[in-house]
Amino acid sequence: MQRILIHNALIVTDGSTQTGDVLIQDGRIQKIGGDLAGSSADIRLDADGKALLPGLIDDQVHFREPGMTHKGDIFTESRAAAAGGITSYMEMPNTKPAATTGRLLEEKFAAAAGRSFANYSFYLGATNENIDEIKALDPLKSCGIKVFMGSSTGDLLVDDPRSLENIFAQAPAIVATHCEDDPTIQANAQAFRSRFGEDVPMTAHAEIRSEEACLKSSSLAVELARKYGTQLHILHLTTAAELALLSHRPLQEKRITAEVCVHHLFFDDSHYPAKGTRIKCNPAIKTDADRKALLQAVADNRIDVIATDHAPHSLAEKQAPYFKAPSGLPLVQHALLALLEHYHDGLFPLPLVVEKTAHAPARLFQLKDRGYIREGYWADLTLVDLDRAFAVDANPIFYKCGWSPFDGHTFRSTVEATIVSGHLAYHKGTVHPKAAGMRLEFER
Repeated sequence: MQRILIHNALIVTDGSTQTGDVLIQDGRIQKIGGDLAGSSADIRLDADGKALLPGLIDDQVHFREPGMTHKGDIFTESRAAAAGGITSYMEMPNTKPAATTGRLLEEKFAAAAGRSFANYSFYLGATNENIDEIKALDPLKSCGIKVFMGSSTGDLLVDDPRSLENIFAQAPAIVATHCEDDPTIQANAQAFRSRFGEDVPMTAHAEIRSEEACLKSSSLAVELARKYGTQLHILHLTTAAELALLSHRPLQEKRITAEVCVHHLFFDDSHYPAKGTRIKCNPAIKTDADRKALLQAVADNRIDVIATDHAPHSLAEKQAPYFKAPSGLPLVQHALLALLEHYHDGLFPLPLVVEKTAHAPARLFQLKDRGYIREGYWADLTLVDLDRAFAVDANPIFYKCGWSPFDGHTFRSTVEATIVSGHLAYHKGTVHPKAAGMRLEFER
């Protein structure tokens, strides 16, 4: 394997920053020191003071394989993730067929082997009927169980109260939820159809997939988790109202945790007229007041993890009218850059960015030897130039869908290099042709 020396980096890990060198051998961080320039290495990266962060661990992506590979696949989307500084991901079960059995779950792992540019794990999908598959899940082999408590594809909408009770009572691993109340959404949609027919304006999206729909569903999830002592992780929070359900306590003291996504921290409903269906997602991007409340909740520890919910669609699909345009945004390549805008604005110090994107997901999911820049850990790293601008329109887009919701934007930072399990996966605009991602291991 490659022996890599990173020289003169601003190393950000474990709540602090220090200038030094990092030596990588056999896929792992062999040594961190003040001056390792004399060490032998196959690859030398002179960081010149640039920020060296643990690679992002994205706990929520949709890579569309199998069944929807015209939108994206494991190869293309993990390649884009590596270009964006994401070194590990956890992929969702709403593929075709949906990953709702142990057999189908293992087929996804087999599809990723040798083809994923980032490290990977996959969720088992819950249904109203597959409690036996959920109970049989080995928590050492999968990141967790995904429960769609809101609209989804196929039979993945879990809306039977008895099924929800069984899942929360008997889940052997972390339960990650999409929380939106489907009857509320359907009633809102019908009200807008009555006014506009099928030509509902995109500006109505946040009213259709409303605060009420989110709060009702997330409140139910919290109620069930408290009743059964379930380890619950609420995905992609979008409203200030839901934050009252969460605690400020340290992550290790929580059984109920929450995630926010980069686009809900970046966009608000004032962007709908210009961006239209390109920023249509579920749950919906909501008000500027909600966005600011989410930013504050990251800072005060009510929100534990920042992720992407990367969900690509072809541009032709996204250009359809409101009800026919699918929800979801391609995000992994530009997520870190969007998040670092909050660093430049003085809202998030670098150690906080690292905590929410690497340390916290590693601890929450109990990943083995990942998520930190520590000797002996796997070398999952991203080198960022905080002072070099990155214009989205002037650089290659690695998503299969070929577009970004950040088109027209220039970020203030650039991802210069990404190392995945000790392999230089991305460097200065080029993705290495070897896909070196590994199956994530857990210590539970």
